[in-house]
Amino acid sequence: MSKWTKEDFVEDLRNKCTREIAKIGEKIIEFAEEYASEMSWGRGDDHGTFTFRCSSDVGMLPLFHMTSNGQLNLQINFLREKELPKQVLRDMIVKLEANFLRDYDKDAYPVDSYEEMEYMFHTYSQVDKFLSTMEGAVYRLKQ
Repeated sequence: MSKWTKEDFVEDLRNKCTREIAKIGEKIIEFAEEYASEMSWGRGDDHGTFTFRCSSDVGMLPLFHMTSNGQLNLQINFLREKELPKQVLRDMIVKLEANFLRDYDKDAYPVDSYEEMEYMFHTYSQVDKFLSTMEGAVYRLKQ
Protein backbone atom coordinates (compact mmCIF):
# COMPACT_ATOMS: atom_id res chain seq x y z
CA MET A 1 0.00 0.00 0.00
CA SER A 2 1.25 3.47 -0.81
CA LYS A 3 2.43 5.73 1.96
CA TRP A 4 1.67 8.93 0.05
CA THR A 5 -1.73 10.36 -0.82
CA LYS A 6 -2.63 13.24 -3.09
CA GLU A 7 -3.09 15.53 -0.09
CA ASP A 8 0.28 14.58 1.46
CA PHE A 9 2.02 14.94 -1.90
CA VAL A 10 0.57 18.40 -2.60
CA GLU A 11 1.42 19.59 0.92
CA ASP A 12 5.02 18.37 0.55
CA LEU A 13 5.23 19.93 -2.92
CA ARG A 14 4.08 23.29 -1.51
CA ASN A 15 6.61 23.08 1.33
CA LYS A 16 9.60 22.08 -0.80
CA CYS A 17 9.08 24.03 -4.03
CA THR A 18 8.46 27.56 -5.15
CA ARG A 19 4.89 28.70 -5.44
CA GLU A 20 5.05 28.53 -9.26
CA ILE A 21 6.37 24.96 -9.34
CA ALA A 22 3.78 23.86 -6.77
CA LYS A 23 1.03 25.35 -8.96
CA ILE A 24 2.42 23.53 -12.00
CA GLY A 25 2.57 20.28 -10.03
CA GLU A 26 -1.02 20.69 -8.92
CA LYS A 27 -2.09 21.38 -12.50
CA ILE A 28 -0.35 18.19 -13.64
CA ILE A 29 -2.11 16.20 -10.89
CA GLU A 30 -5.50 17.66 -11.90
CA PHE A 31 -4.77 16.69 -15.49
CA ALA A 32 -3.84 13.16 -14.38
CA GLU A 33 -7.06 12.76 -12.44
CA GLU A 34 -8.94 13.34 -15.67
CA TYR A 35 -6.76 11.50 -18.21
CA ALA A 36 -4.72 8.80 -16.46
CA SER A 37 -5.96 5.23 -16.57
CA GLU A 38 -4.16 4.80 -13.25
CA MET A 39 -2.42 7.12 -10.80
CA SER A 40 -0.13 5.73 -8.15
CA TRP A 41 1.52 7.35 -5.16
CA GLY A 42 4.92 6.32 -3.79
CA ARG A 43 6.06 4.72 -0.57
CA GLY A 44 9.30 6.62 0.11
CA ASP A 45 10.23 8.49 3.26
CA ASP A 46 12.15 11.51 1.93
CA HIS A 47 9.75 12.73 -0.75
CA GLY A 48 6.56 11.75 -2.51
CA THR A 49 6.32 10.26 -5.96
CA PHE A 50 3.43 10.16 -8.36
CA THR A 51 3.15 8.05 -11.52
CA PHE A 52 0.84 8.70 -14.47
CA ARG A 53 -0.11 5.48 -16.26
CA CYS A 54 -2.12 4.89 -19.42
CA SER A 55 -3.70 1.71 -20.71
CA SER A 56 -2.57 0.47 -24.12
CA ASP A 57 -2.44 -2.64 -26.27
CA VAL A 58 0.75 -3.70 -24.47
CA GLY A 59 -0.66 -3.13 -20.98
CA MET A 60 -0.49 -0.30 -18.49
CA LEU A 61 2.34 2.12 -19.40
CA PRO A 62 3.85 4.88 -17.26
CA LEU A 63 4.19 8.09 -19.26
CA PHE A 64 5.87 10.15 -16.54
CA HIS A 65 6.75 10.30 -12.85
CA MET A 66 6.73 13.42 -10.68
CA THR A 67 8.26 13.98 -7.25
CA SER A 68 7.18 16.30 -4.46
CA ASN A 69 10.69 17.80 -4.78
CA GLY A 70 9.58 19.34 -8.08
CA GLN A 71 11.12 16.87 -10.50
CA LEU A 72 9.67 15.23 -13.59
CA ASN A 73 10.80 11.99 -15.23
CA LEU A 74 9.61 11.44 -18.79
CA GLN A 75 9.49 7.73 -19.64
CA ILE A 76 10.73 8.11 -23.23
CA ASN A 77 13.39 5.39 -23.18
CA PHE A 78 11.10 3.02 -21.31
CA LEU A 79 8.46 3.54 -24.00
CA ARG A 80 11.05 2.98 -26.75
CA GLU A 81 11.47 -0.57 -25.45
CA LYS A 82 7.76 -1.34 -25.79
CA GLU A 83 6.07 -2.40 -29.00
CA LEU A 84 4.22 0.87 -29.54
CA PRO A 85 3.17 2.13 -32.94
CA LYS A 86 6.07 4.29 -34.17
CA GLN A 87 3.87 7.29 -34.89
CA VAL A 88 2.70 7.44 -31.24
CA LEU A 89 6.20 7.69 -29.79
CA ARG A 90 7.50 9.86 -32.62
CA ASP A 91 4.64 12.36 -32.20
CA MET A 92 5.26 12.53 -28.45
CA ILE A 93 9.03 13.02 -28.83
CA VAL A 94 8.71 15.69 -31.54
CA LYS A 95 6.26 17.69 -29.42
CA LEU A 96 8.36 17.37 -26.25
CA GLU A 97 11.50 18.42 -28.14
CA ALA A 98 9.73 21.49 -29.52
CA ASN A 99 8.24 22.38 -26.13
CA PHE A 100 11.35 21.97 -24.00
CA LEU A 101 13.92 22.81 -26.73
CA ARG A 102 15.80 19.58 -25.94
CA ASP A 103 16.89 16.61 -27.96
CA TYR A 104 15.32 13.32 -26.88
CA ASP A 105 17.06 11.03 -29.36
CA LYS A 106 18.76 7.87 -28.09
CA ASP A 107 22.23 9.47 -28.05
CA ALA A 108 21.33 12.77 -26.37
CA TYR A 109 18.85 11.18 -23.96
CA PRO A 110 20.10 7.63 -23.27
CA VAL A 111 18.51 7.24 -19.82
CA ASP A 112 15.21 8.43 -18.37
CA SER A 113 16.18 10.75 -15.53
CA TYR A 114 14.51 13.16 -13.16
CA GLU A 115 14.69 16.77 -14.34
CA GLU A 116 14.00 19.84 -12.25
CA MET A 117 10.63 21.26 -13.29
CA GLU A 118 11.89 24.81 -12.71
CA TYR A 119 14.36 24.29 -15.60
CA MET A 120 11.79 22.61 -17.85
CA PHE A 121 8.83 24.97 -17.50
CA HIS A 122 9.58 28.65 -18.06
CA THR A 123 6.06 29.65 -19.06
CA TYR A 124 2.56 28.35 -18.38
CA SER A 125 2.26 27.88 -22.13
CA GLN A 126 4.92 25.17 -21.86
CA VAL A 127 2.89 23.44 -19.15
CA ASP A 128 -0.20 23.53 -21.36
CA LYS A 129 1.76 22.14 -24.33
CA PHE A 130 3.22 19.37 -22.17
CA LEU A 131 -0.25 18.39 -20.96
CA SER A 132 -1.60 18.54 -24.50
CA THR A 133 1.20 16.21 -25.61
CA MET A 134 0.37 13.74 -22.84
CA GLU A 135 -3.33 13.96 -23.71
CA GLY A 136 -2.52 13.12 -27.33
CA ALA A 137 -0.36 10.18 -26.27
CA VAL A 138 -3.14 8.85 -24.04
CA TYR A 139 -5.67 9.15 -26.84
CA ARG A 140 -3.41 7.36 -29.35
CA LEU A 141 -2.41 4.60 -26.93
CA LYS A 142 -6.06 3.82 -26.17
CA GLN A 143 -7.02 3.48 -29.86
